Amino acid sequence: MLRTISDLDLRLLRVFLAVVDAGGVTPAQTTLNVGQSTISAQLSTLETRLGYRLCERGRGGFRLTPRGERMVDLARELLTVVDDIGERARNMGRQLVGTLHLGLIGHTPMSHNARISQAIARFKARSQAVRFSISVRAPGELEEKLLSGEIEVAVGYFWHRVTSLSYTRLFVERQVAYCGQGHPLFERAGTLTHEEVTAHEWAWRSYPLPEAQLTLPAGAITAQADNMEAVAVFILSGHHLGFLPEHFAQPYVEQGLLRALNPERFHYEVPFHMVTRQGRHSDVVAAFIEDLQAVHLGEGDVLLPG
Repeated sequence: MLRTISDLDLRLLRVFLAVVDAGGVTPAQTTLNVGQSTISAQLSTLETRLGYRLCERGRGGFRLTPRGERMVDLARELLTVVDDIGERARNMGRQLVGTLHLGLIGHTPMSHNARISQAIARFKARSQAVRFSISVRAPGELEEKLLSGEIEVAVGYFWHRVTSLSYTRLFVERQVAYCGQGHPLFERAGTLTHEEVTAHEWAWRSYPLPEAQLTLPAGAITAQADNMEAVAVFILSGHHLGFLPEHFAQPYVEQGLLRALNPERFHYEVPFHMVTRQGRHSDVVAAFIEDLQAVHLGEGDVLLPG
């Protein structure tokens, strides 16, 4: 019966899992790069040390015993822990160690996604052994994940403020009002007046847009959505007018499916923020915040709180 675990036992368990994953001793030869007789001997040694049979193998094919099936899960769990501890031990001498969870909203301008990539590149140049994880969610979900500790840094458009979170402005996104092909205003789009555009139906966001300074008459908003993709569906139908990020709408404009109503008059800008929990950050989070701010300042932006 196995009472202590040696390096030999760990190697034998890896052989066992390789055979299980391959579906038998014969197909495992390629994975393990050893002969069938060697693999069989290693399995026998492991079974002897454990004190019970793990699998049936031979002319009747490969089949796990009930104890073998249970050992598969135990072996995977053990080896995962061993590998994790080994990695952490190897990286102990590095300055930054851990996992960094980031949150982004969808369809951010490519130029600003590039800045986030640049921030990651700057961070990776540090003395670190950090794993990255990125979640793409709606702004409200990102705030919830920040509060619960599931993510440490979020970048996006946030229309309200949570008192326990810290907001730092990074850049602005330009939103322009459009109509779709087939809309009565489509052929005249470009220099439309306030009176012309407010006489038609609009698709609007389901959350507040304090930056959108456009007064519409009662009943003008006949469609609502909580994301730009859905708003675009309404506009492309040819029945609604609505605002979209300029970079998001550009491919549709180039295909002749959308036209701006009057980009000089019907537009607004929304600020994008970096959001974190208030208080002291871990060394990993603090370093990434520093790198993210650096790439934005590097292009002339002034970073402002709130």
